[in-house]
Amino acid sequence: MSFQAYLDNIEKKTGKKPEDFKQLASQKGLLKPGTKAGEIVAWLKEDFDLGHGHAMSIYKLFKDDGLI
Repeated sequence: MSFQAYLDNIEKKTGKKPEDFKQLASQKGLLKPGTKAGEIVAWLKEDFDLGHGHAMSIYKLFKDDGLI
């Protein structure tokens, strides 16, 4: 599955786009240097019922954008 396919599936499941997750993570104080993947993955699994692979794709998005 491509990275974009992961993001598309996340949007279908949650109704949220990557920008929405960036805003929500910022509000939770997760977008700061040194934030570990496990913190973000745990949040996404708990609040949005995402699987590990899908949650990691959101973490990668944050990391690639220089947000963490």
